[in-house]
Amino acid sequence: MTQTVRPEPSSGKQMLSEQVYGQLRDAIMRGKFAPGDALKPQDLAKAQGVSLAVVREALVRLVGEGLADRLPNRGFAVPVFTDRRWQEIAEARQAVEPVLLRMSIERGDVDWEARVRAAHHRLARTPAYLPEEGEYYSGAWAEAHRVFHRTLLEGCGNSVLLATFDRLWTASELARRWSAHRNPDRDGLDEHRRLEEAVLARDADAAAGVLVQHLTLTAAGLTDG
Repeated sequence: MTQTVRPEPSSGKQMLSEQVYGQLRDAIMRGKFAPGDALKPQDLAKAQGVSLAVVREALVRLVGEGLADRLPNRGFAVPVFTDRRWQEIAEARQAVEPVLLRMSIERGDVDWEARVRAAHHRLARTPAYLPEEGEYYSGAWAEAHRVFHRTLLEGCGNSVLLATFDRLWTASELARRWSAHRNPDRDGLDEHRRLEEAVLARDADAAAGVLVQHLTLTAAGLTDG
């Protein structure tokens, strides 16, 4: 007689892993860990009051998002900021996003247009800086910015390509949080306005051109001084 082995319930572990993942992700994005800082599973498990397996699962997710590095024989660490690293991310974004934008303009429907307009309205009305959040972009603005750029591309209807965008965005957002120096000569509001206008006009060439210029300026800002 064959005995069926029932797996132990894992919902509790999954909830803990999700909680630890969220806390670590927020800590990294807010700069509580400096670039290159070790993320020691034993120390994190003790601090969080959870098992080592739960912490390792959360760290593996962060590695997949580009928010942590897995180092041979050295565990995990916050990515080290190098110009080359972020130039590669910028190059990837410049290759991928204009293609998705052209697909969105070709395939997007009226509902997509409405979402683009709404996302731009929220971005334009959200303060980029708040005194209580210091010199970095505010959390609300960062989220509005992400939603606007992702909404522009969602009209493509390709979930695999959008997942690629998500990974690249998260990696570049970490660099932005570390290097978001205020540039008085750059008018981000105008850049986003021109991007929205070109997209809603269904002018793929103009929209792709504005997007490439926008991404180029962002990359330059992340690697200057």
